[in-house]
Amino acid sequence: MNKRYVSIWFPHLVTDQMAIRQKELDGQAYVLVAYEHNKQIIVGVSHEAKKLGLKPNMPLADARIIMPSLQAFKHQPLRQQKLLKMLAEWFIRYSPYIALASPDGLFLEVSGCTHLWKGEVPYLQEISSRLKNAGYHFKIGMADTLGTAWAITHHGRNQIIKSGEQLQALLPLPAKALRLADDTLQRLAKLGFHQIESFIHIAPSTLRRRFGEEINLRIGQAIGHQPEAFETISEPHPYQERLYCLEPIQTAKGIEIAIENLLENLCRILHKDDVGFRNATLKCYRLDGKLQQISIGTNQASIHIKHLFKLFELKIKQIEPDLGIELFIMEATKVEKLPKQQEALWQIQAQHNLSEISELLDRISIKAGKNAIRRYLPQEHHWPEHSITAINDLQQQPETEWPNHKLRPTVLLNQPEPIQVSAPIPDYPPMNFTYKGQLHRVIKADGPERIEREWWLNEGKHRDYYYVEDEKGQRYWIFRLGHYHSEMAAQWFIHGFFA
Repeated sequence: MNKRYVSIWFPHLVTDQMAIRQKELDGQAYVLVAYEHNKQIIVGVSHEAKKLGLKPNMPLADARIIMPSLQAFKHQPLRQQKLLKMLAEWFIRYSPYIALASPDGLFLEVSGCTHLWKGEVPYLQEISSRLKNAGYHFKIGMADTLGTAWAITHHGRNQIIKSGEQLQALLPLPAKALRLADDTLQRLAKLGFHQIESFIHIAPSTLRRRFGEEINLRIGQAIGHQPEAFETISEPHPYQERLYCLEPIQTAKGIEIAIENLLENLCRILHKDDVGFRNATLKCYRLDGKLQQISIGTNQASIHIKHLFKLFELKIKQIEPDLGIELFIMEATKVEKLPKQQEALWQIQAQHNLSEISELLDRISIKAGKNAIRRYLPQEHHWPEHSITAINDLQQQPETEWPNHKLRPTVLLNQPEPIQVSAPIPDYPPMNFTYKGQLHRVIKADGPERIEREWWLNEGKHRDYYYVEDEKGQRYWIFRLGHYHSEMAAQWFIHGFFA
């Protein structure tokens, strides 16, 4: 199947927006201004402003003498490019492949898209209707190549060129429809080559000798003999499914049906590649152009449709359909190899305590937050805060046993926090300590337990840890950093809390 491209040209892209702004001002005069040498200088004027004799390069202060109520707006040189990028993102509802044709146009690669609108003609009619309703002036065309689509949009009359008829469509068009450089166009004009038909059948070697390599390249690209780069604004995700709605969706039930359909299609694709969801995002494109999206994550790779749907279902309330959603896109933003026990799309086989636990954790995470549940495995390090590591995989087994021969706190701070301590010397436990402005009197204590720093990783003092209990029965894990020194106050820290 030949690729099909749509070219959309906005000949008055900025002017359109200025006209909209002028309408909003009820026909008032306004100007665009920019700073030059610390002065506001007019760089653009509206039709009403022109009638008053205002013109570019006039200081704004002088213009206000003529028209005190003059409306002035800051000139934004990159506004056209930003607007073009915004339009490109809006067109994602019509094709996943959108490219900028700077400075005032867009390209869409629409192969496999037009059937959703029952053909190429209704497809272009739908796009044209939406753009007209938004107040844009534009020209639109479709062909097998980017070059021909651009040519008929800028210089032709036909909207749709049938597949394989690029050459016939190009013949009556002017030479500049091939996007040639100005000096090449001037040389062609001197020889009387004004239309493409007057030179396109000349031998390529002759054209190259007289006009350079560019002319053969552009002819080849327009006809389809030479490839042309198509740089999309954002590359579609490899695991992505789209669902276009013939009628805008406004209800939660409609969103649920869309999610189920997308999950079924995407899980089927993932199953073929023996991978499953770890993270997924649902994007909902509304009629007003705004994007709503929700995301889910799983503790292990999954293509269990019912489970994945339940995770999305918990977040549907976050979607605001407003006037309606016209396009749903689901992406598997992170995938992993499926665990061995999950072999069928429609079920999880026996043995499955681990999978059931994983799905339970997924549901809790959706409600409580992504980081509400964590799993840790031991690491062989002396320092307590380095002796554990966070793990996402429920199946991963520890490389070393948990050290259970020594008492450790239930809650360990990520970093020890300084405290003020009163303690006998040199190695007696503290009599009291102050933490976050609160005094704790120690009634029971045990220690010290010395934990040395790993000299092969970094240098520094050792820690002497104590287990202490205050008058309220609360127990803490605190330590003194380094040896006691009579001429220097010892540094004490709290590192954990016991249940």
